[in-house]
Formats: sequence, C-alpha cells, structure tokens
Amino acid sequence: MTDVFAQAYPWILSIHIISIISWMAGIFYLPRLFVHHSEKVKLSGETHDLFCMMESKLFKVIMTPAMTSTWIFGLLLVATPGIVDWSEYWPWVKAACVISMSVFHYWLGQQQKNFVAGDRVLSGRLYRIMNEVPTVLLIVIVISVVVKF
Repeated sequence: MTDVFAQAYPWILSIHIISIISWMAGIFYLPRLFVHHSEKVKLSGETHDLFCMMESKLFKVIMTPAMTSTWIFGLLLVATPGIVDWSEYWPWVKAACVISMSVFHYWLGQQQKNFVAGDRVLSGRLYRIMNEVPTVLLIVIVISVVVKF
C-alpha cells in the first residue's frame, strides 16, 4: 500500500498544496469579514443577513472542505515512505501548528455562529489581532517544512 502512495506522491502533494491555498485564503478572509461586520453593521437587518450568509458559505462551502482535504492529503503524505522522519524536530513543530490552525478554524466557526445569533460578537480590533494568528502559524509551518530545522 505504501508503494501506491510513493507512486502517487506528486498528485497527493499537488492536491495537498491546492487544499492548503484554498483553506488559507478563507482563513485569512473570514476574520476580515468579521472586522467589517462588527464595526459597520448592526446585528439585525438586510446587511447583517448578507454578511451572515457570506461568512457561513465561506466557512462551510470553502474553508471546511479545504481543511478536510488538507488533512486527508497531508496524512497520505505522512504515510508515504521516506517523506517524514519523526526523529527530526520539524514534523512535530508542523504538526503542532497544523493542529493549532485547525483549532483556530473551529474558533472562527464559533464566531460565525455568534454573529448569526447576534450574541458575544467581539470587537473589530480583536478580530484584526486574531487575524495575525494564522499568519504566524503559516510562517512557522512553511519554514519548518522547507528548512527542516
């Protein structure tokens, strides 16, 4: 079975990278929508409903499937012989950051539900600050994979 993964490696890697790009596009954009939603829109009315629909579709239709495929194809890469040496430091750093990114993803999902309910909406400033979390995680992930420290 692992021989199949080795033969399919270029395809698995390609789909993994495409999935990451899709997931990151959403994970960077959704907090920006939250900033504008919390600062410029009342928690009821037509514009609020429009923002809720955009946020929900971004999370459910783009981000969550992209995260799922990122995980699936990432785990297939891990199962490919010779790709990951778990005795090194970098795969553990990457794994911790990917898990953290997934937790952040679900935190965003909870924030989206809060907007729909009109409850516990945070400030635009806090959403701006939280928007830096995936940037830092992504930097650490890329450096750990490329530099393999």
